Amino acid sequence: MRRREFIALIGGAAAAWPLVASAQQAAMPVVGFLRSTSANASANLVAALRRGLAEAGYTEGQNLAIEFRWAENQGERLPGLVGDLIRDRCAVIIAAGDVEAHTAKAATDSIPIVFATGADPVKVGLVPSLNRPGGNLTGISFYNSADLLSKQLQFLGEVVPNAAMIGLLVNPNTDLVESQQRDAQAAAHALGQQILTVNAGSERDFDAAFATLAQQRVGALLIAGNALFTGQRDRLVALAARYALPTICPLREFVAAGCMMSYSGSLADAYRQVGIYAGRILKGEKPADLPVTLPTKFELVINLKTAKALGLTIPQSLQASADEVIE
Repeated sequence: MRRREFIALIGGAAAAWPLVASAQQAAMPVVGFLRSTSANASANLVAALRRGLAEAGYTEGQNLAIEFRWAENQGERLPGLVGDLIRDRCAVIIAAGDVEAHTAKAATDSIPIVFATGADPVKVGLVPSLNRPGGNLTGISFYNSADLLSKQLQFLGEVVPNAAMIGLLVNPNTDLVESQQRDAQAAAHALGQQILTVNAGSERDFDAAFATLAQQRVGALLIAGNALFTGQRDRLVALAARYALPTICPLREFVAAGCMMSYSGSLADAYRQVGIYAGRILKGEKPADLPVTLPTKFELVINLKTAKALGLTIPQSLQASADEVIE
């Protein structure tokens, strides 16, 4: 080959390289992530999601792009944010919460959706069956069942046996609220306890809710599972400390922030599983064929420092059965 022809060939190839790179970049699949809280409040969940995606063979920035949409605790923004993700041609949408899952389902019946929910997905109408979800949705449920609430109340009663009334903090703006109240009342009745339900539909309601708990002289508090509460866990833990309320919280993340104890499935593991499912869908599997998974392990986490600040002693038997004790 003549030198001039060789240079021309190299020049043409060099000119084509940016086009090839651009085409490869454009072909990189995009995963949408939708959550009603803020990014700062969900950093641990995003980290767990990335671990799951990595297990499935996907690394953000290398062979995957993630488009995050945060509603900043303004639920009315969710439909517009889902619309953004649809216009961005996301290959999969991750709906990180109960309301988020319903919003995404209402917006598209073609884009695969992987949800993480604290609800029973069948009862709230996300899927017709756990084993064969059908349609374009599947995901992970860390459902707060009656059995789970019963255990939470039992553990709380072991620490505060003389509490005549237990407060239950719920978000009235979710599909879960009726079942949470019903299951808590049933569990409390079986244990000989009374429940006082207080509502907090936004962070603006927190102060009034805790003031009501104080006025009614509740002896302890159970915080129900909800994305709003998880995102505002520092504020809720601070209020529980201000009012000297022994509190059992829905997730380990609350105890790390100072709540006295929690009993639940692992939220971080749930989001890792979400990442794995998203990766499997990107590789060609269909949401309809991926069963909704439920937690198989529940963890009891205790914060001894918080209990001591409240003047309480955690029974040794309870400490021995705990999965983690924070001192």
